[in-house]
Amino acid sequence: MHDERRRIEERVQRLHDQRIKAAIYAATVPFEVEAWQAPGEPVPFEEARAAAYAPFAMGSQWGPPWGTTWFRMRGKVPTKWAGKHVEAVIDLGFVGDWPGNQAEALVHLMDGTPLKAVNPLNQYVAIANPATGGEEIDYLVEAASNPDILADNFSRTTPLGDIHTAGDKPLYTFRRADIAVLDEDVWHLDLDIQVLHELMLELVEHDPRRHEIAHALDRALDLLDLDDVSSTAADVRAALRPALSKPANASAHLISGVGHAHIDSAWLWPIRETKRKTSRTFSNVTALADEYDDFIFACSQAQQYEWVRDTYPKVWARIQESVRRGQWAPVGGMWVEADGNLPGGEALARQFIHGKRFFMDHFGIETKGVWLPDSFGYTAAYPQLAKLAGNEWFLTQKISWNQTNRFPHHTFWWEGIDGTRIFTHFPPVDTYNARFSGKEMARATRNYQEKGLATRSLAPFGWGDGGGGPTREIMERARRLADLEGSPKVVVEHPDAFFAKAREEYPDAPVWVGELYLELHRATYTSQARTKQGNRRSEHRLREAELWATTAALNVPDYAYPHEELDRLWKTVLLHQFHDILPGSSIAWVHREAEAEYTRVAQEVDELTAEAVAALGAGGPHLFNTSPFERREVVRTANGSLAHTVVPANGSAPLGTGEQPQQVTVVGRVLDNGLVRVEVAEDGTLTSVRDLRAGGREVLAGKGNLLRLHSDLPNHWDAWDVDKHYRNRYADLLEAESVTTVEQDPLCGAIRVERSFGTGSRIVQTITLRAGSPRIDFETDIDWHESEKFLKAGFPVDIRAAHSSAEIAFGHIQRPTHTNTSWEAARFEVSGHRWVHIGEPGYGVAVINDSTYGHDVSRTVREDGGTTTTVRLSLVRAPRIPDPEADRGRHRLTYALLPGATIEDAVAEGYALNLPLRLADSAGAPEPVVSVEGGSGVTIEAVKLADDSSGDVVVRLYESGGGRATGTLHTGFPLAGAHLTDLLERPLTTADREDNSVAVTLRPFEIQTLRLAVRKK
Repeated sequence: MHDERRRIEERVQRLHDQRIKAAIYAATVPFEVEAWQAPGEPVPFEEARAAAYAPFAMGSQWGPPWGTTWFRMRGKVPTKWAGKHVEAVIDLGFVGDWPGNQAEALVHLMDGTPLKAVNPLNQYVAIANPATGGEEIDYLVEAASNPDILADNFSRTTPLGDIHTAGDKPLYTFRRADIAVLDEDVWHLDLDIQVLHELMLELVEHDPRRHEIAHALDRALDLLDLDDVSSTAADVRAALRPALSKPANASAHLISGVGHAHIDSAWLWPIRETKRKTSRTFSNVTALADEYDDFIFACSQAQQYEWVRDTYPKVWARIQESVRRGQWAPVGGMWVEADGNLPGGEALARQFIHGKRFFMDHFGIETKGVWLPDSFGYTAAYPQLAKLAGNEWFLTQKISWNQTNRFPHHTFWWEGIDGTRIFTHFPPVDTYNARFSGKEMARATRNYQEKGLATRSLAPFGWGDGGGGPTREIMERARRLADLEGSPKVVVEHPDAFFAKAREEYPDAPVWVGELYLELHRATYTSQARTKQGNRRSEHRLREAELWATTAALNVPDYAYPHEELDRLWKTVLLHQFHDILPGSSIAWVHREAEAEYTRVAQEVDELTAEAVAALGAGGPHLFNTSPFERREVVRTANGSLAHTVVPANGSAPLGTGEQPQQVTVVGRVLDNGLVRVEVAEDGTLTSVRDLRAGGREVLAGKGNLLRLHSDLPNHWDAWDVDKHYRNRYADLLEAESVTTVEQDPLCGAIRVERSFGTGSRIVQTITLRAGSPRIDFETDIDWHESEKFLKAGFPVDIRAAHSSAEIAFGHIQRPTHTNTSWEAARFEVSGHRWVHIGEPGYGVAVINDSTYGHDVSRTVREDGGTTTTVRLSLVRAPRIPDPEADRGRHRLTYALLPGATIEDAVAEGYALNLPLRLADSAGAPEPVVSVEGGSGVTIEAVKLADDSSGDVVVRLYESGGGRATGTLHTGFPLAGAHLTDLLERPLTTADREDNSVAVTLRPFEIQTLRLAVRKK
């Protein structure tokens, strides 16, 4: 037989694209269209309905960047269309097929009822099936002219990312607004051919099934009348039916599909636009659920539900009905799909608490799984946090983006730093926006790494990243692929059902221990530094407000704990931990607003804290310590003088109390406090740091606090990526304009170093050593005007460290300092929270920070045989895409070198640097709400009142050193009862209590939540 594959394949492609698709709508009549452009920001429906509209012609331009244009569309279904399937078809001038980053619209009835959105491949709105003829149609369409930030695949900068720089030139040309007859035979034929054609192209050339499909298509298309596609479509379908009816192989891979619409809470659009995206997508989804009884949609992010509830009540009601019918599946149990590395431990706990509670309160559903398909790596704290929130499974697919190493599993048990395991799945289809294409189905089968041991995988399907969601065409594909020879079998089902079946068939799945590190997007630990700093400081401010509000509530009868205010402020912080906001990968508008929101949060939280402290009563100056460790610190008083004070953990003390430390001396460029001696060179770097407690041991093995400016142009995705080659080109900042002593006090010595560099940038650092502390602070003020540069601060340390330890949520993680394998070599930039520690037996050093996350640790052997381990903090970047002015401007931050540090020292100083002692005129706290006796490693992370307003005190604590810990928690109030609870403060077991004390026993890195009932006086 002759090989006619090429002829057949080209024939199928042309007839499908040029004749069959063009015949899907058999007849059309145009709408009469009028338009009104809303001035400025979006307006409510009622205001738009009352506006004055002007005639609008098809083919006209519309829509300035970020604008909103309302279109009034009126028409009448011709009487001769009675009995036909009639729809509205609207093309706003769509560019490409991705709905997330361009024009979008929501169609309303004139009473304000949202019907459905229109998107590039979802342009229809149902009118009647069947029509009676003569129906009057009157729509009001809210159209958003969002600019295409993704143009040219992020290859060039654009001013379109902020309404202040985007201009007002219209972006789109309106192509079509019609009432149309859908020819169902042709529409179904279109899908039949697509499914068979795509399947055929994915089968290997020697597979008989490929040739069978080819000839079936060839014979069937002989029946197609090119001049009358409609009348012959049914015959062509009948001819293809045998090819579509052959059942799948008995051993075919099983794919559980679930509808999905990944809606970034902000990214290439601001939050205000996401609020509208949710209404559009959720309208689409609920409309599709009405059409397809077998459709199931999984949706995460409680924040987005809340937006719809508050802004689009009619859409909210439809969601509630879909949930009741079992077609809408709330999943994820988090407030937003947060970044997987950067949020603090307590913030991640609150993500679960607020997310799960929302779904329970509004739907009566407790979600069972963590749904994070798109975050940029995942902390090893997740398994424990997920389980403590009542979750059974974890899903992501982002690790498939690895730049170097292929992850070895798709279904496995993930073990966290404390030993908790959670059943985890990575969809081998390698997308969370599947469309059931032939390529996707073949890829899922080919990729699946559990072959022979397990048989099934999950495929989230639907348009995403900016919403859109599943379409009827995707549902039809799923139906055709349910049992089709040559393809995996597809069933649409709830994710819980998939995970239950997957776990049942593969209970002994392999185990992955530790973090899920993404070998890509490493720059997200550093980009948009002010956003990251805002997050860090907000987390700590909220901790402070909760502690002192709890203290006041327990001691002051007429003080009211600010439940509602704290709830609202926490949710603002949680929203901005979304995985394109906190990582710094959004447009300028998003980060401008994030910085403003963090400023507002700071003001409001500080007011709450000040009110709580003031409520404790009038008194002289007191210091308030929110840290879980006792503090012995030098602080600057209101009049500028210095005072040293000892303050108990979670407590307060009068200013100036406690034993006074040895004084600081400043001689030339040498700072000495009897604990460490610091020598500053003429170029402003550190030439020596000697630990006087360790016999004068020299800590450094080279220039300390070496600022290195790297050239930084990654291969792709400027804000997301830093590629290894950045290391190869750099300039060390060794020219100091001045090195001067700026403080010479018995309690504090400080030297200031000023530098100018690059394209008008400037950095001023104050190197400070205080009495009684070995910590050397580097208060840093950067005026940054660089482009495509990366600034690092390095500390080469004379230590042979086999690994580094970096703080993560509720613990720390160890990473090798060698690069024996490609897995270690790929970790050339990693993340951590407040500290990084390196050590050898008997001695260690920590680098502490108050706002940065990215760092690298490397090791080399010197000519003298000694080993230098270098820790470098990533301070600031200068990417140009998607925000061309990212990070430009002022940055103020502090980092510190801590010689002679244990892990416990690093933990304590990490808290101290991030939780400055608060000075206030107040009577102070009578005693700490809670304190820990014994039990090195038992660390209090949060103290608050219970969310149910019962007055119970909730204490979250964890083991921070990586070992077992026992201790006693004492309460500063009469204790009536104590329970161990889950994260949602639901009792699990009764705690071991005696009088006003609770015994605490923790395994390494274990998190416990105690609920303490207050005995009424």
